[in-house]
Amino acid sequence: MQHKWAIHTPRLSDFDALTQVWEASVRATHDFLPDRYIELLRQLVRDQYLDAVMLICCKDPISKRIIGFAGVAAAKVEMLFIHPDYRRQGVGKCLLMFAISELNARLLDVNEQNAQAIGFYLKQGFEVIGRCEKDGMGQPYPLLHLRYKRPARV
Repeated sequence: MQHKWAIHTPRLSDFDALTQVWEASVRATHDFLPDRYIELLRQLVRDQYLDAVMLICCKDPISKRIIGFAGVAAAKVEMLFIHPDYRRQGVGKCLLMFAISELNARLLDVNEQNAQAIGFYLKQGFEVIGRCEKDGMGQPYPLLHLRYKRPARV
């Protein structure tokens, strides 16, 4: 069920919906994170992180609910989260390719323990250029640094 997803610009009034997508996505893909850390991050996402990036999103064409979003700042994809019900339908690829082509994104970090995301980014044309032992909050969740190197395989 491949769709041609439309890119939208979320509003401040969409931040709760974006945070819900973020949490659903993280709980489905970041099983290495403890619940209390997800709770802490959820508040930061809602109150600080969403406001710090250029946001784009995709909506379900029928319900009009936000089903995935990305945030870009300074040529870096700072966030890309897809609701688990909409994974493997091209939403992430659509958001990522828009971020690359329209927002000039070339870099991103991904949790080393999130093997599915790493595979996705490598398939989309990113390469690993570095690693750090701790995440952005200084916690022991290693990050891989990736850089876009070529157009994605179709």
